[in-house]
Amino acid sequence: MKSQKSFNGHSDMGTLFLVPTPIGNLEDMTFRAVDTLKTVDYIAAEDTRQTKKLCHVYDIETPLVSYHEHNKESSGHKIIEWLKEDKNIALVSDAGMPTISDPGREIVREYVSIGGNVVPLPGANAALTALIASGISPQPFLFFGFLDRSKKTKKKQLDELKDREETLIFYEAPHRLKETLTFIHDHLGNRQITVSRELTKKFEEFIRGTAEELKDWAANETIRGEFCLVVEGSQQKSEQTSAWWDELTEIEHVEHYIQLGCSTKEAVKNAATDRDIPKRAVYDAYHIRNK
Repeated sequence: MKSQKSFNGHSDMGTLFLVPTPIGNLEDMTFRAVDTLKTVDYIAAEDTRQTKKLCHVYDIETPLVSYHEHNKESSGHKIIEWLKEDKNIALVSDAGMPTISDPGREIVREYVSIGGNVVPLPGANAALTALIASGISPQPFLFFGFLDRSKKTKKKQLDELKDREETLIFYEAPHRLKETLTFIHDHLGNRQITVSRELTKKFEEFIRGTAEELKDWAANETIRGEFCLVVEGSQQKSEQTSAWWDELTEIEHVEHYIQLGCSTKEAVKNAATDRDIPKRAVYDAYHIRNK
């Protein structure tokens, strides 16, 4: 077990700051985020060209280093060495929270494993922004991120999610949106969905409706923008847990039907059908009790 005191402890190594950046509107930078980017020794950026634009707006002159999916091993090693030398590093992605469907989790895991301090800053995040405006229950929720690009794997992933009661949150690229909405309709059913695009930007839009309505909308729409999908969780289990016989034991369940005039055989059959379990299980429970 390890305890990190982010601001009160003493360490011979530097701090890795996880700094969110705007998902669209550049005014969503916090004062603390700007100050952190100005005072660290280096900024590790997913795309230095994109981060330079942000730095220019806020007069941030801190040196940038590249850290992305294709160089994370070599660049990550260099960043860890700087941190060991008591340098402070800010990790940023192109938009939103670092490590959330973006590079960063490996370097966080490695630095934590050697006792380094990792300090997260709060800020912009597309998933939560979409969720709170979706009109769908915001909690509990399950953030999935991007479904797999393979159709076979995507179908398997949705099949595994279909019984989850949590509200589901997905990211999706514009060129795969139509396919994904069709798969959601076919594998999760005709649930309520909110599709959001271009969050915080001038053309921000929310499209709310059933899976069938959203599938039809996408089929006739020119798809542009970055998308976040908020999907209603499964209602099947909730309906089952509200069944009238939930508070009854198997024996009480059988006796209920007997009191209604059913024979023991009919009562056992009815109780087994209600509970979706074998008749033998109900029969044994009832007759063992009444021996």
